Amino acid sequence: MNDSLKWRKSSYSSGKNDMCVEVAHTPDGRIAIRDSKDPHTILHFTHHEWDAFMKGARSGEFDFSS
Repeated sequence: MNDSLKWRKSSYSSGKNDMCVEVAHTPDGRIAIRDSKDPHTILHFTHHEWDAFMKGARSGEFDFSS
């Protein structure tokens, strides 16, 4: 399945020696995530899980406190 996915990475990752996180939609409707340095290790999330993660990231839930 890895070869058939259309992987996307953030425009912020451009020119960073392939050090980025890539995201793809799977045929069964899940979200696939991988590190470009280790493309064979892939995490899969449902849309609900991904939406919850993105909501938390946007709200600062995962920010480190000083």
